[in-house]
Amino acid sequence: MLNRTANQTSLQTLTTIETFVELLAWRAEQTPQGTAYRFLAEGTPETAQTITYSALQQQAQAIAVLLQDLNCQNQPVLLLYPAGLDYIAAFFGCLYAGAIAVPAYPPRPNRSLDRIQAMVQDAGAAVALTDNATLQKLERRLAETPQLRSLYCLSTDGLQPDLAQQWRPPAIDANTLALLQYTSGSTALPKGVMISHDNLLHNSELIGRCFGNTAASRGVSWLPPYHDMGLVGGILQPLYVGAEMTLMAPVSFLQRPVRWLEAISYYRATTSGGPNFAYDLCVRKTTPEQRRALDLSSWQLAFSGAEPVHQATLAQFAAAFVPSGFRPQAFYPCYGMAETTLLVTGEAVQAEPKHLILKATDLQQNQVTLVSAADADAARPIVSCGPPAISNQVCIVDPDSHRPCPPNTIGEIWVRWSRSIAQGYWRREAATQDAFHATLADGAEGPFLRTGDLGFLYGDDLYVTGRLKDLIIIRGRNHYPQDIEATAEQAHRALRQGSGAAFSITEHDTEHLVIVHELERSALRTADPEAIFAALRRRVAEDHDLQLGAIALLKPNAMPKTSSGKVQRHLCRSMFLDGQFDVVHGWPTAETSQALATAEAWADGGEEVIAAENLNQPEVEAQSLAVASPASSASPPLTSPDAIADWMLSWLANALQVPKHTLNVRQPLAEHGIDSLAAVELAEALESTLGVPLSPTLAYEYPTIEALSTYLASARDRATVTVSPVEAVDHRELEQIVRELELLSDAEVQTLLGRQRH
Repeated sequence: MLNRTANQTSLQTLTTIETFVELLAWRAEQTPQGTAYRFLAEGTPETAQTITYSALQQQAQAIAVLLQDLNCQNQPVLLLYPAGLDYIAAFFGCLYAGAIAVPAYPPRPNRSLDRIQAMVQDAGAAVALTDNATLQKLERRLAETPQLRSLYCLSTDGLQPDLAQQWRPPAIDANTLALLQYTSGSTALPKGVMISHDNLLHNSELIGRCFGNTAASRGVSWLPPYHDMGLVGGILQPLYVGAEMTLMAPVSFLQRPVRWLEAISYYRATTSGGPNFAYDLCVRKTTPEQRRALDLSSWQLAFSGAEPVHQATLAQFAAAFVPSGFRPQAFYPCYGMAETTLLVTGEAVQAEPKHLILKATDLQQNQVTLVSAADADAARPIVSCGPPAISNQVCIVDPDSHRPCPPNTIGEIWVRWSRSIAQGYWRREAATQDAFHATLADGAEGPFLRTGDLGFLYGDDLYVTGRLKDLIIIRGRNHYPQDIEATAEQAHRALRQGSGAAFSITEHDTEHLVIVHELERSALRTADPEAIFAALRRRVAEDHDLQLGAIALLKPNAMPKTSSGKVQRHLCRSMFLDGQFDVVHGWPTAETSQALATAEAWADGGEEVIAAENLNQPEVEAQSLAVASPASSASPPLTSPDAIADWMLSWLANALQVPKHTLNVRQPLAEHGIDSLAAVELAEALESTLGVPLSPTLAYEYPTIEALSTYLASARDRATVTVSPVEAVDHRELEQIVRELELLSDAEVQTLLGRQRH
């Protein structure tokens, strides 16, 4: 292997290079036999394939000749390859032809071609490059898809090297589009981010500087090459700095996560990383024996990005692999996106990642208040993504007023223009104007890129709290789906890690929380769905004070995910409402789920078409009971524990929208999944129905229907005189009420006060 030194990369030379075509040509001239990339075909060193700079350029030029013959300059060309050296050669082939590369991935067998179809239609691509194996699998399916029949697929296998001699340098410069990086997209029409050669070169410089990469660095990556982190970070960054790079397919990592760590150990890698779930997977899927065989002491920078970084994951990974030589100081949380080419923030020096613990109730109101981990109102730790790579590049802005947020306030993350900011979305002028040309309300500063992410600056560091469009707002409180998903996947061992989505749907102006989650394959036949539902309802109510509206349990791999493995929440929501999921077990009943979906369509502007037969009797009964007066002749007096329990079952069935017979009087109310507001409403309804003053926290003091009904029957017997609520509650109960009311938003308090007035 060629021994490279950092001085081979001349800063002066790189500053004069305008395109990645010039950069690869320079590498091929300076170190023609230097190894450009190593690919582990089966994830192991024994299956390594290599390509030199000279050979890579020759293959790229040969492919470019084919594209030039098809007049593809400035035209989008789809790349349909599995991960590997052929993909890299085809990508550079597009650049050498002056074409616009459109990274994609071949659809799995028996999977829909919808995404490929959407990309082809949006990009206007007429040509696709692929290999023979992929072409044979796709040819018939493409022919059977009317919108894809005209796509000209060209296999690049076995091209003669001499073809490169016919290559003609294209007329390109720094501003020429190099690729369309399609966002994963939660709809049928993902957006193509227009990235120029200058965008790539500028961001590569930022990454090299922030990561400390040089020609002496050694990298390992399993990240998908069609994802911005895998392409820009895993393929273009090593070429930029002249570093040694070892690659493997994502499937090799997912099949055996230890392969990633073994490659780092074997090749003495200094730089490697991935999304948060990758570190979690390594902890869960490696044995003590495998860890003892690793030497991770060379690993200087372990970046984590593409999804929220969890402090617990970092701690668990460090605990598991410090005996293997891993240093916690190597962790490098960072932040970026395709619209900024890749990197936006990251530490300039290596240190253990910072994190903050915030007050949960303030976080729900977009306020930043630091508390200790022992605080009863502590939220999840939020990990710093480091300072902006370019000073003063990040601004936190109110997404509605477009005014900068005051300190310690969460807002939308806006990124000031730099050479790394992409040119916009392909053929989407309105979306480009909205996202890439934002200005502050006073018009004095801009343009900014609106990221759609929420976060805040503390000191010089950026802390990302979630997505603006993913935010779940229920009764005036903000809830981050990542938090709920983290709770859900820990609720029951039958739930598959990293394969759940939390979102809200609207029914008659009321938001309901939904969780869709995959089951472990081993649990498909043995799992008790009712136990899983109860566990989810209990944990979500306990941890987030939220009441679940619906749960859908799916088979493994049924969740729509991005190329980097992130669950697509918005697509999950659409599929849930449209009934597109093959649900293994669902809660509540199918009729109720359909009613929720119908109500959502109505709320979005369609006609309300809920038929009377869809309203089950327990729900109607509960509604009438909820408004009945104690003196109503239609309702028998509630004097016995059984009668009170039956009334409560009906009320709870209505509140939870579940059949009455599924509720158990001995099951804790928390396990049914009622939140604090529902508990207060239950006490209020009981007080009105029984004519006895009750504590709003009664449901917490007598946690089952059986216990509560027994207490209420005896309390009513004792209630021979009218007692005011204040007189009936002791000081401890009053303090508890105050604590409960402090958890309510202004909107919730007004709602309760309004009900009292009626």
